[in-house]
Parts: sequence; structure tokens; C-alpha cells
Amino acid sequence: MISENLFENIKHTNEYGNDYWKARELYKLLEYTEYNKFIPAIKRAKTSCETAWQSVEEHFAHVSEPQKSRNQYGEIQGQVLDDMYLSRYACYLIVQNADPRKEIVALGQTYFAIQTHKQELSEQLIEDQKRKHLRDEMKKHNADLAEAARWAWVVQPVEYAVFQNFWYMWLYAWLDNKWIHAKKGLKKSQKILDHMGSEELAANLFRATQAEAKLKRENIQWKDNANKAHCEVWKEVRETITKLWGTMPEDLPATDSIKQAEKRITKNTPKQLN
Repeated sequence: MISENLFENIKHTNEYGNDYWKARELYKLLEYTEYNKFIPAIKRAKTSCETAWQSVEEHFAHVSEPQKSRNQYGEIQGQVLDDMYLSRYACYLIVQNADPRKEIVALGQTYFAIQTHKQELSEQLIEDQKRKHLRDEMKKHNADLAEAARWAWVVQPVEYAVFQNFWYMWLYAWLDNKWIHAKKGLKKSQKILDHMGSEELAANLFRATQAEAKLKRENIQWKDNANKAHCEVWKEVRETITKLWGTMPEDLPATDSIKQAEKRITKNTPKQLN
């Protein structure tokens, strides 16, 4: 019986800790007689990758490597051949598009399906943990910002509501709280911060900490000046995102509730033995 360890045996790991497979090793394992006969399966896999709105360049990396051999004088020589570094997801797509009549292909389909699912679960857990950490920090720093705003004489609830709305208006392309809910498909009762991914939460956390620091550092007084300071911070944050070619907050998709993320963390985090 063919063992799944065969796919583990040809797995490589780069300097960043990411696993990858070489196409010229994979085609032999999948019992293709020639590399050129393996190319159609790769092309179909790339098409599947594009259809799934995934980056082909990220999962299929073209490389050229010299084939090492020694001549009669002990010198290393050999022709340079095109190869491809394949991510786990790329391998999954390839075996889905390879000849299913081969036992090794069927085994590869099972192996990479399971491994890809495990990777997705791992990535989801990491994102959930980042979201929870950032959301908890947001609660703390929003409270600190509210205290700093009170010292700037933003006292009345309606005044603070206006102060808070200013950061939505500047960071989210002049969309207020109501319009952000509509754009992200959220119900009126759902808190925007509870449905942000880690990237959007990080931008908001940076805004909160810098706005608080600016109010205190410059000893800003009166609500109009506080609102102006808040706008200045958000303007800088948005410009920074633009310079980094990042996705603007209003274009980032809403996620499920932070409570759902917390449930997944509890379910998937191994319990420590006492």
C-alpha cells in the first residue's frame, strides 16, 4: 500500500518556515513519465486558483535550477532547468486536476485536502486570536481616549458622539456610522468594531492611541479643537495606508462577530493540563 509519507518526504521548508514542493519532484511521484506531460495539470490548477480568486504568483513560483552532476574530473556541472515551487494549496489543486485513475493521485488528493484543511484551521485560529487581542486593546484605549477627551472638555454625550463620528468620517472616506453599517452589510444593532478583521482593527487601534497621545501631548482644550485633532490623526493614518498600497478600511469586508471568534478559540486551543 502506498504511504502518505511519500508526499512528506519531498516536502521542503523555506527560511520563513513555509512548506513547499518542487514540481519536478512531484511529477515523478505522481508517476508521470515526462515533465512536459505534467504541465497541463499545472495549467488547469492555475486556472482553478484564479477562479477561486487566489494569487497564482503566490502559490506557483517559477524558478530555474541547475541540475547537479559530476564529470570525470569531479567538477559539478549540468543544465539549468525550469522548475516551480508549489504551495500546499497549489499541490492540492494539481492533484485535483491530475489523472485520478492512478492510486498515488487519489492518495495525494486525500493528503493535500486534509493538510490544506488543517492549514486553513490554523490560519483561522491565528486570525481569531489577533482579532480578540486587538478588540480587547480597542476597549481599553477607547476608554483612555474618552478620558482624554473629557479633559479636553468634550463632556456631554452628544459632544463625544460627534467626536467619535469624526474618526469614521475621516478614515472611512466621509462615511459616517450609519453608512459604514450599510456598506459592510451590518445590522443597526451590530457594533462595527465587533465585525472588523485584524487589519482594520489594527488601523483603528493606531488611531485611538495616537489621538489620545495628541490630546494629552498638546494639552488640547475645547471640543472643536479636539475634533480637529482627531481628524488630523485619521488623515495621517489614511495617507499612510495609501502610501503602503493598503486596502482602505471602508473596502475591507466585515467578518463574523468577535463572539464567534472567541468560541472558535476556546474550541480549537489545546487545554493545558494542571
